[in-house]
Amino acid sequence: MSFKIPQAVVKEEPAVTPELAREHGLTDEEYERIMQILGRVPNYTELGIFSVMWSEHCSYKNSILLLKTLPRSGGRLLVAAGEENAGLVDIGDGLAVAFKIESHNHPSAVEPYQGAATGVGGILRDIFSMGARPIAVLNSLRFGPLTDQRVQYLFKGVVKGIADYGNSFGVPTVAGEVYFDESYRGNPLVNAMAVGIVEHGGVAKATAKGKGNSVMIVGSSTGRDGIHGATFASEEISEKSESRRPSVQVGDPFTEKLLLEATLEAIKTGYVVGVQDMGAAGITCSTSEMSAKGNAGMSVDLSKVPLREDGMTAYEILLSESQERMLFIVEKGHEEDVNKIFKKWDLHAEMIGTVEGDAEIRVNVGRTCVAQVPPDPLVLGGGAPVYRREQKRPDYVEKLRAKKADGFEEAKNLAEELLQMVARPNIASKRWVFEQYDSMVRTNSVTTDDADAAVVRIKGTTKALAVKTDCNGRFVYLNPYLGTQIAVAESARNVVCTGATPVAITNCLNFGNPYDPEIYWQFAEAIRGMGDACRTLGTPVTGGNVSFYNEHPEGAVYPTPVIGMLGVLDDVSLALNARFKEPGDVVLEIGENFDEIGGTEYQAFRTGEPCGEIPRLDWQREMRVQRVVLQLASKRLLRSAHDVSDGGLLTCLAESLIAAGGSLGLKLESDAFGAGRRDLAAFGESQSRIVVSCKSGDEPVVRQVLAKNGQTFKRLGIVDGSGMLRIGENQAIGISALRNAFEGSIERVMASSTVGGGGS
Repeated sequence: MSFKIPQAVVKEEPAVTPELAREHGLTDEEYERIMQILGRVPNYTELGIFSVMWSEHCSYKNSILLLKTLPRSGGRLLVAAGEENAGLVDIGDGLAVAFKIESHNHPSAVEPYQGAATGVGGILRDIFSMGARPIAVLNSLRFGPLTDQRVQYLFKGVVKGIADYGNSFGVPTVAGEVYFDESYRGNPLVNAMAVGIVEHGGVAKATAKGKGNSVMIVGSSTGRDGIHGATFASEEISEKSESRRPSVQVGDPFTEKLLLEATLEAIKTGYVVGVQDMGAAGITCSTSEMSAKGNAGMSVDLSKVPLREDGMTAYEILLSESQERMLFIVEKGHEEDVNKIFKKWDLHAEMIGTVEGDAEIRVNVGRTCVAQVPPDPLVLGGGAPVYRREQKRPDYVEKLRAKKADGFEEAKNLAEELLQMVARPNIASKRWVFEQYDSMVRTNSVTTDDADAAVVRIKGTTKALAVKTDCNGRFVYLNPYLGTQIAVAESARNVVCTGATPVAITNCLNFGNPYDPEIYWQFAEAIRGMGDACRTLGTPVTGGNVSFYNEHPEGAVYPTPVIGMLGVLDDVSLALNARFKEPGDVVLEIGENFDEIGGTEYQAFRTGEPCGEIPRLDWQREMRVQRVVLQLASKRLLRSAHDVSDGGLLTCLAESLIAAGGSLGLKLESDAFGAGRRDLAAFGESQSRIVVSCKSGDEPVVRQVLAKNGQTFKRLGIVDGSGMLRIGENQAIGISALRNAFEGSIERVMASSTVGGGGS
């Protein structure tokens, strides 16, 4: 039985006009600039090349000027932000960590399963294309209210897509966050982060150089899926989005696993000059970016690209975002040495071109030239357009911040309030989510669901990494500058609660339309806050992702600059978690409670609207808290540590008791909530606070260390075996009741849901 191998075709193309350029998302000024660069009118294929490379998703044209103000080098960084596919951080002993976070929001909004799955696949390729072996995946997810059936459909599909891809690929999903809010109803946020380990000498570069070296495409065949995916991610979601399903790529984690092993093995031969994942804009992006970095040119013949569909044109092949594909630059004369490795792993590899000495990308189909463009003007940092948009402080900011944050009746029964708080989807256990993930594959995971950050062991060493994603969109909405600083501080505090030292961040900046002056003001203020926070913490920004146009017909999502924090723990045996351990342990609150309620989960519970001033952040106080907890942890004086954040102090204590299994209890001291409104003190989210526990015999030493460091603290009580949380004389609640509300809230909703979730 014979079959026909799909072949590229040359067809008559539409005449390029300013109107056609506008349909491709280009402005009249940008179209004029293209003609100046080329010295002529572009053909249809060339127009497609420029349109995807100058899309917001690829060019960062509306954000790069502000991003350059962030601290992007120094500390433990081995490469400056943006130099490679992911950040690279030195952790000693000749090892480095490659890590990065990216969004797949728009694809997940129209096809949640494949949108989320291919988001995971793409971020993994960014890691192993650098020669690093992925050891962990995290995610940061945001949806509308869980009572909405459409939201349930998106939630179910996204979680299943992440789980199926990660589990099949064989990398543990170790941590993440899931939030539900009306703001995200029409536009979910799906951010995926990956972490990998590489030896210093094994780092691969995303560059093309060496005239005559071969250009090789490896992995899956190229189809029509994902064409103009980068452009799709650079526009607002609307009713038309449902018709854009062809823009959503389809992933194959089993091919990706083979691609991982083959890529790492090929890099070790020393014959690989450069390698890059084909993500957004596919062959177009990888050829132009690698050429620009190597100050070289490239000649490519699309008739040699393995296809899976008949009649594909050069335009379609170049813009396809089919998954599980890599572009390799291989030393001339060693092509077969490298190809043997790909054959061994049952991967299709084809020589599709050569590196040239002049700075020009020439694209042929057989002997027919279909495009000829210089690479540098296409790429970020080259000649791509760069804009600083108009800013305007939104009227809502003053209006909402002027409203009284605590303008609701004081709750008298804190036990009843707590029971309702722990059942709220933003606080409730995400067990329904993480039980679908394989968090222990490769057996590196030390702590996942019972600590403030995931701790992942680095095999063959005593070291471990602590990783966490964090952001409170309500805080950023009310005060973008301070809210983003809080996101950085809290992600660092979460890492510190495991005993690890924060060293660097990656970020995923999710905002609305940058052409809206109020949105751009939010973005600029968030960048300013992030820069100031990271300079104070000494955690440079390794890179990340900007996702604009997160809007729906009712408006933009909350500005959500998600922070992915990396921490290093030199001795994994020092790792802490949040669980209380045994009766007799002393519980202390390190830091100060100012009963701040603006933008908090408790305010959302009581009023449904974020308003007032969000919690203050004093960096001297924050740094003092982090340093003293790390000092206590290094001396093995702590048994647990848990950051006070969503839901405040009482929720924090309940979580530590629930994590312990339900048999332990705690009677709070009479002054645990101070002299003000007890409900605000119980559920407020004042910053720079960590609840710790220690053995009773160690309490005098712990107090001495805290006092020596000038640290404010308060004794909250002693862990007992009552299985009750006692709040004052007349209020108590069983841990079993709290646990049932906490662990069953999301599960009950999803168990009764009748919506499908997508799938393979």
